[in-house]
Amino acid sequence: MGMTTPPRTLAEALRARDDASLAALLRARPDLLSPVPGDITQLATRAGTRASVVRALERLDRFALQTAEALAVAAEPVPYATLLALLTGDEPEGEPGGADVGEAVADALPRALATLREQALVWGGDDRMRLVRTAREILAPSPQHASPTGLGPTVAEATSGMSPGRLQEILTAAGLPATHDPVSAVHALTSLFTDRARMGALLDTAPAESLTVLDRLVWGPPYGEVTSNPTPPVTWLRDRGLLLPVSARTVVLPREAALHLRAGRAHRVPEPEPPVVAAVTRRDPQAVDSAAAAQAFLAVSTVEELMKKWDGGGPPILRAGGLSVRELKRAATALEVPEQVAAFWTELAYAAGLLASDGEADERYAPTPAYDDWAALPTQERWAVLVTAWLPATRVPGLVGGQDAKGRAMAALGSGLDRSAAPEVRRRVLALLAGPEPGTVPDPEAVLARLRWERPLRGAASEHGTAGTADLRSRIALWTLDECELLGVTGRGALAAHTRALLDGGPDEAAALLAPLLPEPLDHVLLQADLTAVAPGPLERPLAETLSVLADIESKGGATVYRFTPGSVRRALDAGQSAADLHAFLAAHSRTPVPQPLSYLVDDIARRHGHLRIGAASSYVRCDDEAVLNEILADKRSATLRLRRLAPTVLAAQADPASLLEGLREMGYAPAAESADGDVLITRAGSRRTPPRTAPAPVPEGPPVPDPTLLDAAVRAIRAGDTAATVARKETPESPAGTPGALPRTGSAETLATVQAAVMTGSALWIGYVNADGAASQRVIAPVRVEGGFVTAYDHTADEVRTYPLHRITGVAELADDATD
Repeated sequence: MGMTTPPRTLAEALRARDDASLAALLRARPDLLSPVPGDITQLATRAGTRASVVRALERLDRFALQTAEALAVAAEPVPYATLLALLTGDEPEGEPGGADVGEAVADALPRALATLREQALVWGGDDRMRLVRTAREILAPSPQHASPTGLGPTVAEATSGMSPGRLQEILTAAGLPATHDPVSAVHALTSLFTDRARMGALLDTAPAESLTVLDRLVWGPPYGEVTSNPTPPVTWLRDRGLLLPVSARTVVLPREAALHLRAGRAHRVPEPEPPVVAAVTRRDPQAVDSAAAAQAFLAVSTVEELMKKWDGGGPPILRAGGLSVRELKRAATALEVPEQVAAFWTELAYAAGLLASDGEADERYAPTPAYDDWAALPTQERWAVLVTAWLPATRVPGLVGGQDAKGRAMAALGSGLDRSAAPEVRRRVLALLAGPEPGTVPDPEAVLARLRWERPLRGAASEHGTAGTADLRSRIALWTLDECELLGVTGRGALAAHTRALLDGGPDEAAALLAPLLPEPLDHVLLQADLTAVAPGPLERPLAETLSVLADIESKGGATVYRFTPGSVRRALDAGQSAADLHAFLAAHSRTPVPQPLSYLVDDIARRHGHLRIGAASSYVRCDDEAVLNEILADKRSATLRLRRLAPTVLAAQADPASLLEGLREMGYAPAAESADGDVLITRAGSRRTPPRTAPAPVPEGPPVPDPTLLDAAVRAIRAGDTAATVARKETPESPAGTPGALPRTGSAETLATVQAAVMTGSALWIGYVNADGAASQRVIAPVRVEGGFVTAYDHTADEVRTYPLHRITGVAELADDATD
């Protein structure tokens, strides 16, 4: 500790640390920096608050937490040997593997204590260790609740309200000499339970049924319910103090008795080492990379397909925010995936900044301008963008469809999906997958066990106020494994080489490794006589976009099948293509001759396309062929359009042009819309974009880890503030030296005279100062100049030269002689 006398408080222990140790504390517990403590005492006070201690305990691994729990059940101060005995037991070699466990605990205990000391949860030397009081309150048992170790309260705590007469009865039944002093009685009973020989002799006389009762309570919970007429085995235990009453119907096994029955161990199974992540099988690394690359290409294609589906304007946003169940089902149907997977792709596009709200009055989701930039990138770079957005994202798509704390369903893209633990869990899962040799497929259960060891308070419900968090962490880990397969981060369960490059080198290296494994885009298709086209691989972007307008996708997979229909050909003609353009396009991009049925289809639709013209009257139909108009009027299906003849070649309708256009197309005609000037309106596939949007920022898990510059500045500020608060100073009636934290108080004339004298002598002063915001502080300054109502001085607290208005100085005091030497 670097101290000649043991520290009496946590503040004294922190004050004895060097700057590197203080910086390590602030790095491990960044919440202590919000705001920067004024001195060491403030730092120690903040480090002992419940919220900060709980946050620190949550970040401990299982063995460090077991060490803290053992300290919580031991009497303070705790020697190192006592702590080691609580973790290993009195006779570890008496059980199978006990000697090995004891050796592992002895090896790991210094590391665990170093972690607890670094985080200011434990202070004091190895002979006098103390757990921070708040941590002891959280972890230690009490008459109201048991410890996480399963131990109950001590004999002294459990008998605190017991009558002296009852204590005498217990001593007599246990064969102990009677005493009328309650303190002596408690001490005698405690000595019995901690004496292995006498306790063993007492238990040898116990009925077998009483030992069975103890076996049920020994590893916790230590509380049991009794009736008004307890059974003989329970009566035997209660009479001898092995069960002590907590209430009229509740008894507890005292901690000292439980430790004897446990052979001195605080935990049934100490876990000094993390579980090994076992492998299920080994696969060929090349096969893993190929499978992952194929899935990476599919991931990019799926996100692109989703964005194309919403290219002309996506689904409406719910009033409460998010995507409706119906719209999610539609997206899942279009992508041919389950709804939960569709929610993942939707959330991924949102996290990458490719999808956002358009901000209109009738608010809808739509692609962002960033989507166009993303779509222009090579496939491997697009994959890198998606994965680098997925890793730090705090939104958890797996929660979609579940209920929040108020029982409301959580929607995709809605609020309530952020979980700050998600990025850490994802990175830990990837780190565990990257640990074994390439091609190794780890056991998912082993991965979960390792995560639970690393963050036990976040992996199980406990008495520490973190119930339910770890179940979420386990679910996030399982979802991460599934998402890794969907994204091509893993292939056939093993981590891919390009993912290892992403973790080690960054997205550029990952994209470079992935590029050779991706299929090259093709510039051709195979046209077939059944009005289909087969794309034997991914198509070049211009070809794919044009073909998606001219034909409908019939099936996807290793090869994509497109089908030409009258509706799809009409869609291409509506987009401004002519029949000659379509024939030229098909001939240029087909490796097979253009089938005659396809040519006939294009010519037939083109010949009839635009024969009817529709405009706004409300709307009208114009056609040079009177017979066609007569046929439309005679068709019963046109009744809903409410048509009437205005001229031999013109029909008027009360429906709007869009409804009229759609109605006539359903009747089998091929009308075309026209402008007010009589020109055909070309309806290209509209692209709707939101205004520029930034990707959603992840919700941080507590304060961010400070950078080295901030840590160095914070440590210097805390040291300087502590110097000002603890510096020895001369006592005056106005500024008593024995009042810690009190600002000096002197009159304005005395303040000015003292400062001027310090300028002449070059001595340092202790001042009280109130800034413009009214915040008071103590400072140690060396005045250099006094003029115009200001004093210029070197501020030892801030380690720089500053100027202070004299009217804001509450008072001054000279430093004691030993402080200036």
